[in-house]
Amino acid sequence: MQQWARFAILGAMLVAAYLLILAWQKDYGHASTTPATTSQAMVAHDVSADLPKGQATATSSDVPQANAAATQPKTVAPATANQQLISVQTDLYHLWISPKGGDIVRIELLNHDESKDSEQPFVMLESDVKRTYVAQSGLIGLNGPDSKPDRPTYAVEKTTYTLADAKATAAKDGKTTQVLSVPMVLKNADGVEIIKTFTFKQGKYPIDVSYQVVNRSAQNWQGQMFGQIKRDNSDDPGKTSQGIFTLGTYLGGAWGTPDEHYNKLKFANFNDEKLNTDAKGGWVGVVQHYFVSAWMPGHFGGQEYTAKLESRKSADGMNIIGFTSPAINVPAGKAMSIDATFYSGPKIQSELKDLAAGLNQTVDYGWLWPIAKLLFIGLQFFHGIVGNWGWAIILLTVLVKVILWPLSAKGYRSMAKMRVIAPEMQRMKEEFGEDRMRFSQEMMALYKREKVNPLAGCFPLLLQMPIFLALYWVLMESVELRHAPWMLWIQDLSAMDPWFILPLIMGVTMFVQQALNPQPTDPMQAKVFKIMPIMFTVFMLFFPAGLVLYWIVNNSITILQQTFINKSVEKAKAKQEVV
Repeated sequence: MQQWARFAILGAMLVAAYLLILAWQKDYGHASTTPATTSQAMVAHDVSADLPKGQATATSSDVPQANAAATQPKTVAPATANQQLISVQTDLYHLWISPKGGDIVRIELLNHDESKDSEQPFVMLESDVKRTYVAQSGLIGLNGPDSKPDRPTYAVEKTTYTLADAKATAAKDGKTTQVLSVPMVLKNADGVEIIKTFTFKQGKYPIDVSYQVVNRSAQNWQGQMFGQIKRDNSDDPGKTSQGIFTLGTYLGGAWGTPDEHYNKLKFANFNDEKLNTDAKGGWVGVVQHYFVSAWMPGHFGGQEYTAKLESRKSADGMNIIGFTSPAINVPAGKAMSIDATFYSGPKIQSELKDLAAGLNQTVDYGWLWPIAKLLFIGLQFFHGIVGNWGWAIILLTVLVKVILWPLSAKGYRSMAKMRVIAPEMQRMKEEFGEDRMRFSQEMMALYKREKVNPLAGCFPLLLQMPIFLALYWVLMESVELRHAPWMLWIQDLSAMDPWFILPLIMGVTMFVQQALNPQPTDPMQAKVFKIMPIMFTVFMLFFPAGLVLYWIVNNSITILQQTFINKSVEKAKAKQEVV
């Protein structure tokens, strides 16, 4: 039975190591993307291609069809000056919009750096020689201008917008917020005016994209709104490098509906397992490490509309995922509006959960998500008190140990009793070593007499393994901990210790903890257990510093707990022998 207990502990530790190594290997390669340094984003790839179009003009199989054939009126061309990219800067990002089609072709996240201590902002969307990742929207269908072979070019008042252009607006909660509107106008010769407006709110990442169709013609106007994300197969620039390892995180498509909150769709499956469903209140997006871009269909006539969610591959291998609204009809002499919301930024759960059902699940904690969510809530609570994620991890570890103390104490007490009876076990082995059946009988009798359960020693470790694995994913998926410093040389808790000091300390604490446990009587087992601290020290060299910090604090508290329990059991045994 003692051997089984030993092997159970060893197996649990090896399984934990194996699962974490699998997490490493989910993805490969290092990001090599370097953002453009110019003030104007230069578009190298024609982002106007691969859009939804009318049946009359769509000839490629990679293009979804509108509900009706397209008949296009002539448009009035804007001035040449309006061909420049439109620069919009808020407190959260700097983005560029192309007047051709009104696509967002570049987004820089001002509150997130490219890498630790970098002065360059993290580039979310871009379209240049290195990478194509853009957010497109438009109007297709019978009269939709985007159903033409060439995208329409909108007229704009100016090419630069900042928060200085914003207006104070009362929000639903009664607070005043700064709202920045960027209107773009398209007029045709028949009297139809289309106003495409991007609306930004101070302190908010979601962007409202609306179309107002003002029909001054003598005929009804009909069209459909679409929104889509187009991305190539380049590496994830937000992927975290850990020395010789690259921590694997999901890069690909995702979608959700009120009935199916979160579904992944790999880029490779955009055609074979393509998305093709209708939903009201759904969303589509592209997920990467720490960040997400997503379209959420909005409202028409004051009501949510049922949109078609779909994915496809373009002829040149681009990954496209988006939505198409139902056909909207604007009678002659009337004006109507339709809108959608676009999000491109960090995966902040508190913000994502209010945008669409399941969008917050893009912070993917895996199959241990219930434990991970509780851990993250605890981390947030302590961070709100101490203002540092490293100290928050330490306080969370203490809290977890306190909660698990009654359960773990039973296991440690059992191991303490095993430690006390170890000399008797050795004597029995020497006396009955040749007779294995007699030795097993005497050992079981000793366990029963001393009220020892050898398997109980596995319980504390089995309790810690799910927490350890869940915390790993919390550190890897929570953007709040990206580049978060602790103190001294630990300036990024989501990255490995650059000096390997924490893993070495962890190895020492693990060695001390093992010394407090009963030592195996089998020589081979004894050698294996002596090697375990060294093995786990090597593993921890490449783990996030925050995870190693948790393990150090956990081991340190365990050492104190075991020392206290060992002494109490030894005193009780000595008193029993005296009596």
